[in-house]
Amino acid sequence: MTNTEGWTKEWERQIVNGVYPLRRYLGRSSHSVVFLTECKAQNVTRAAIKILPADPALMDAQLAHWTMVATLSHPHLIRLLDAGRCQLGGHNFLFAVMEYAEQTLAQILPGRPLTPDEVRDLLPATLDALAYLHGKTLVHGGLKPPNFLVVDDQLKLASDAIRPAGERTASTAKSSVYDPPEAKNGRVSTAGDVWGLGITLVEALTQTPPVWSRERSESVSLPASLAPEFVGTVQRCLDRDPGQRPAIADLVAQFKPAPPAAPASAAPPVMDEPLVRTPSAQNSSKIPFLVIAITVGIITLWAVWTGVHLLHTHAGVQQTAATIPQSPPAVSAPAAVENPTASIAPSLPAVLHQEIPDVSHSARESIRGVITIGVRVIVDRSGDVVAATLDNRASRKHFARAAMDAAKKWKFAQTTDHVSRVWLLHFEFTRAGTTARAAELGSK
Repeated sequence: MTNTEGWTKEWERQIVNGVYPLRRYLGRSSHSVVFLTECKAQNVTRAAIKILPADPALMDAQLAHWTMVATLSHPHLIRLLDAGRCQLGGHNFLFAVMEYAEQTLAQILPGRPLTPDEVRDLLPATLDALAYLHGKTLVHGGLKPPNFLVVDDQLKLASDAIRPAGERTASTAKSSVYDPPEAKNGRVSTAGDVWGLGITLVEALTQTPPVWSRERSESVSLPASLAPEFVGTVQRCLDRDPGQRPAIADLVAQFKPAPPAAPASAAPPVMDEPLVRTPSAQNSSKIPFLVIAITVGIITLWAVWTGVHLLHTHAGVQQTAATIPQSPPAVSAPAAVENPTASIAPSLPAVLHQEIPDVSHSARESIRGVITIGVRVIVDRSGDVVAATLDNRASRKHFARAAMDAAKKWKFAQTTDHVSRVWLLHFEFTRAGTTARAAELGSK
């Protein structure tokens, strides 16, 4: 039985080996299917269970791999909780139970590419996990967007494909663009992970994987829209000669995050980049003057920025009130009310249900002015949200997480065509309440 689409219909609400209930279908590939489940033995209420056919020639080796993976511990690798054999619909299968991830890179990319800054943010965690595996003579073996996952705002790599370096490949999965040219020789290697990383970088930045031919020997063709700062790195990762690709240690050194700035006596607003770079030896005599000049400049800019921001915030509130006449005006919540009533944006014909983010009273009391969070969602033909991602980088993670959770519960009108639609939801948080508005960006 290889029709994974049929599996999703037949298996929901069944229980694997009397232990793992298949609560909800999460996704599938050409050879496996994933459901939401729970792992009571480890007190995990939300876990993912991956189910794939039990090939008699491969299943013992696969179970041995999963047993080994369950012993690994790294903050950027998905924890494997259990694995074994099962029967469903009269057929034999293998299953692996692992941490549940709220989101994958594959869900983000249909809506938008990552920015160069976002890619630089995810690379240190990715490379750290790969360095850990390669240091144990292990290979990840599955670097592609679906295997870059987010768990509690932390990037983690899927771990179910990990195996010893040099092992012969034996899998029911078909070869793909993420498999390196040497994969035809039948062995996995650390250089193959570098190839998969290069392909994923291109797809993350352009929404399109590079073009290359397994039969011909010419170099890989990169999209013209690839950010120039990554072209050299990607070209080295995608060298058809595995011996010419960079080692993970070289990439770790290249993308090592900048050290945090030393604390200053006057605390300016928090910024992403260090305020003062470490000076060279020949410039050490200029340190006192530079620190004073930079500090004075920052404080001046901070004062100007604060004034402009307050003016823009006041104007933005007035504009919101003018453009959404149907919403009741925001009012200050009485002291005795723990959760202020949220005001909802005017209903649109295509929007059937709007979920307003739920934030605590203490979090709302911390708001100064207006906090705006944009969430881009992909809606299927039935009107359900199938993917959600932040439209911009949010400094207030608590509010961003609340907006993401609410966005996934929105419901839209059904359509007769088969294309997905992209909507942009804006949530505005104030002390008095929360408003939401939506705009359709088009279909894809």
